[in-house]
Amino acid sequence: MDTVNPLLVSSASGLKMDVNGGEMRKNPTLICAPLMADSIDKMVTLMAKAKATTADLVEIRLDSLKNFNPFEDLNVLIKQSPLPTLFTYRPVWEGGQYDGDEKKRLDVLRLAMELGADYIDVELKVAHEFIKSIGGKKPEKIKVIVSSHNYQSTPSVVELGNLVVKIQSTGADIVKIATTAIDITDVARIFQITVHSQVPIIGLVMGERGLISRILCTKFGGYLTFGTLEGGVVSAPGQPTINDLLNLYNFRQLGPDTKVYGIIGKPVGHSKSPMLYNEAFKSAGFNGVFVHLLVDDLEMFLQTYSSTDFAGFSCTIPHKETAVKCCDEVDPVAKSIGAVNCIIRRQSDGKLFGCNTDYIGAISAIEDGLQAGYNMSSAAGSPLAGKLFVVIGAGGAGKALAYGAKQKGARVVIANRTYERARELADVIGGDALSLDDLARFHPEDGMILANTTSIGMQPNIDQTPMPKDALKYYSLVFDAVYTPKITRLLREAKETGATIVSGLEMFIGQAYEQFERFTGLPAPKEQFRRTMSKY
Repeated sequence: MDTVNPLLVSSASGLKMDVNGGEMRKNPTLICAPLMADSIDKMVTLMAKAKATTADLVEIRLDSLKNFNPFEDLNVLIKQSPLPTLFTYRPVWEGGQYDGDEKKRLDVLRLAMELGADYIDVELKVAHEFIKSIGGKKPEKIKVIVSSHNYQSTPSVVELGNLVVKIQSTGADIVKIATTAIDITDVARIFQITVHSQVPIIGLVMGERGLISRILCTKFGGYLTFGTLEGGVVSAPGQPTINDLLNLYNFRQLGPDTKVYGIIGKPVGHSKSPMLYNEAFKSAGFNGVFVHLLVDDLEMFLQTYSSTDFAGFSCTIPHKETAVKCCDEVDPVAKSIGAVNCIIRRQSDGKLFGCNTDYIGAISAIEDGLQAGYNMSSAAGSPLAGKLFVVIGAGGAGKALAYGAKQKGARVVIANRTYERARELADVIGGDALSLDDLARFHPEDGMILANTTSIGMQPNIDQTPMPKDALKYYSLVFDAVYTPKITRLLREAKETGATIVSGLEMFIGQAYEQFERFTGLPAPKEQFRRTMSKY
């Protein structure tokens, strides 16, 4: 049986609308703000903040309070809350902070129920006994959530299914299962359980690898998700902020038909791709969402999320080369480069098509930099023709830049920490190789071009650089593929030595144009991309 979500009403169009008259929504999934504070006054202040974020309800974590007088304090919290309330009094044995008498703890939850709470959360271990004890005294409006938390892993689909049955058998109104992601593919099992559930269910996966469970629960029919009031202040690992749910992921606009896109990488949390694509999807009225995907094993990820709903991916370090092997079909240029940074899942047959948009983005940005810096005319062919072009790094991005520069007539040199990898790439594209240690002493001529394609200097290691400052004077232009921060130490020092600099942001925006068009079939909103990135 499906419980109607009491906080929403249906409009004639079938879209859901806030009872408070808020924005139209395409899903009934609620946003709950978990509140943790050591005093009632602070708790009341946080409730007002939650209301301002347009959260649907608040979870009051009673176990975070220092001095707690149940009857008096529960009355204040329930009467003063501007939003529906969910009371949780989490014991230490289920990952909470309460370490007192069990009978007293359950008495407090019963009291919250009698005083007018909208929801209470009871742990599976004590749920049978608790629900039996309230018998016929349960008020009509209250919903009992029975929860199970697994801080080690995510069980198999069969075990999760059995767990749902066990929770249901307690008499729960709403089933809550929170597990932990060891790998991002663990989340697929929770999606499977959620989408097939016959009862209202909250299915969330903790940790950075579980983030998509907290966003895509809208697509798979989850009852609610948790969003924090501010970054870093979480009641469970991996919770996004309410602001990100609403404004970055367009949470209210996601539904069963929403296509999922994402940036696959490790690390990946620094990527600005979700900001870029989600804003563009929203403006274009395109029913898609773009998420961070922290992936350890690319092949396993693509096999697990094989539905055409997972429609396209940007690919970053360290998966660009593996991606070539994982695709059913690879664009000839990407094959020559040996790296794929964009994967499209064909809607007709689910086959994976890989291409490379890195080299176009980077090479165009470098050409523009040369033309602007030296007043060259673009009519005279590429300003890279005949130039000595030094690429640091022999990974996916290094291969793309080396290939692109060679296509434009540059003489290419590959520098890498391990000389063998540099030699390998140099042989493939027809260039020279150096070890990174020898690069500082390499200056056969002045006016060379330098392109860093490694992650040296990326946040949080912003004081690192692949090249000593005094060696930069031999270069007329320096490009850095790193774009967090926008001006890396390498670029700052290159500018001080008089070189033209090109930020990785230019490559990032350039490569995103083609990806957006491949993802959506719509023209890329170039001006909007620039505006979005200028905010960061």
